[in-house]
Amino acid sequence: MNKKWFILALLFFGWALGNLDRFVMSYAIVDISADLSLKATTQGFVLSSFFLGYAIMQMPGGWLADKFGSRNVITSSMLLLSLFTGLTGAVNSFMMIIVIRFLFGLGEGGFMPASTKAISTVFPEQERSRAQSILLSSGGIIGILTPIFAAYLMVSIGWRWMFFLMGGSGILFVILYFFYFKVPHVTTTETGQPLKQTENPLKIVLKIPLLWSLFFSSFAIYTISWGLISWLPSYLSKERGLDLVSIGWIQIIPGIASFVGMLAAGYIMDLMPKGKEKYLGVVITGIMAILTFFMFSASSIVVFIICETVVSLSGAVVIILLSALLLKNIPTAVAGSAMGFVNVGGQLAGFIAPMVIGFIVDKSGSFDLAFWMLIAAAVLCMITISTIRTKKKIERPAFQRAGF
Repeated sequence: MNKKWFILALLFFGWALGNLDRFVMSYAIVDISADLSLKATTQGFVLSSFFLGYAIMQMPGGWLADKFGSRNVITSSMLLLSLFTGLTGAVNSFMMIIVIRFLFGLGEGGFMPASTKAISTVFPEQERSRAQSILLSSGGIIGILTPIFAAYLMVSIGWRWMFFLMGGSGILFVILYFFYFKVPHVTTTETGQPLKQTENPLKIVLKIPLLWSLFFSSFAIYTISWGLISWLPSYLSKERGLDLVSIGWIQIIPGIASFVGMLAAGYIMDLMPKGKEKYLGVVITGIMAILTFFMFSASSIVVFIICETVVSLSGAVVIILLSALLLKNIPTAVAGSAMGFVNVGGQLAGFIAPMVIGFIVDKSGSFDLAFWMLIAAAVLCMITISTIRTKKKIERPAFQRAGF
């Protein structure tokens, strides 16, 4: 197998395991809440605690990958991910699960920015969007498998042993990364010159307008994504009267749509001329706002799932679009720091959205206001994507000072 595709395969399966833990928590929280006597607001804190740690670690994780290499960060992240996934099955109190999930987020936080660094290192620019879409599509596959996986394991062995099983599986990936993940450590500019030691990659990326637009766009799109992923099982159970196994089966359809959307978007982004991507993003996020409204106002579960499927597909395309804009316009030497910064926006959304939705449901007694919040997020994403400017990549002053 070609080396770059072998590296991508290792990243793909590792990212799939990280996604599996986050996705199953949306189902496990139903039984965890019963065992630990959690209300909707405290459920929201549990679902959000991971993302607080994850968001905090994004920029440090990217900086560490730029400075010490993606291999070291990825292997360490997988080790910590496996440890805290397993420990999730041992919790016996609200405070304990909050702490474990927060530390889990810190542990996994460096994986995605370091993975982006690795992709930027081993793939040429014209293939990076495709490679990133394949990596992120693992989330789509997990979205297909998780509902059934979680529902049946929770019924057969319980939520505790489910987390023990996943934690043990992660150790296998730690071994694979340690022995077989070989990626050169790139610290030179696109002109082949060493990155100036006086130029901190974090300071460079904070001066790039494109990255601020991507930051807020990421926050908006992930507010929709994690808001739905975190609370849909509870919503479908409480508001639509479905059992966990039924929820698991019907959620396969949006999962397939998300997977297809991510793979297709990677190829489309590699073919699209620079500067044109944002127009596609504006149209798609407008569609998401409309269909999110039709989701919660749907009179039948069939209409609900149709709308959810299109929203999932659209959201997947936008997520790949944002990654493609970064990979097409940011030099490899600072790719880890850049992705870490943009990911902070997405993971802050993962922290805020589940917690706010839990609070809204407790106070209002329904999910209606929560869906309006998701509609507002789609509109915000449409606005922020429209502000993106991608011209004059090399001429930016921050890159000039660093030798790009």
